[in-house]
Amino acid sequence: MKEPYGSGPLWLHPDDDLAPNRPGESLYAKVESAPQGRAPGWLARLLGRPSEAQEWRRALLGAQIAGAELERLTGRGCRVLHSIPLPGGVDIGQLLIGPGGVFSFHVRHHRKARIRVGDDSVRIGTGRPRPYVRQSRREAVRAAHALTRGCGFPVEVRPVLVLVAAARVIVAPTLRDVWVLRTRDLAALGSRGGVLKPADIEAIHSTARDRRTWLNA
Repeated sequence: MKEPYGSGPLWLHPDDDLAPNRPGESLYAKVESAPQGRAPGWLARLLGRPSEAQEWRRALLGAQIAGAELERLTGRGCRVLHSIPLPGGVDIGQLLIGPGGVFSFHVRHHRKARIRVGDDSVRIGTGRPRPYVRQSRREAVRAAHALTRGCGFPVEVRPVLVLVAAARVIVAPTLRDVWVLRTRDLAALGSRGGVLKPADIEAIHSTARDRRTWLNA
């Protein structure tokens, strides 16, 4: 459940509060502004790839599906933030802060796809390698630096790559620093513990929900 603006720290202006963000918040405007006419769809079919509008809608759906699963964990002492903007026009899809630690989520939606995950990249079917693993890793590093600076104590962030609606996922056994999860695996994160105390969770969440924390991430 989202918190109202007034429930945050007294010093946090509503414009700087990320807590009300919806899953995929940054994608709504892209979906609405993407070309919707026949020409883009025709060109995409000719090139054998989804149109820009289809890509954004698929990304938004993936963010909504993963976000809904993570929201279920808020009753287990966890806090969740969605669509955290970073410099450079990118964002962290979701951030989970709970007894099991802090996790950043890079979400990709590939319905019925067969996916192979390597140490640095991901291959969808027979397509070209995609940098999802590297992106997950970079986002976690940026989040850890921003939160450590904002909190005044070390904050470790575990990168998680979430693959939504895939038919099959094979992960290289040598990939250890980035967790690769399906949507159904997210619930298990709520049972993890022993890393953060409730006071630490609240302190990190208060820092993470402030947009200004991320300005130099």
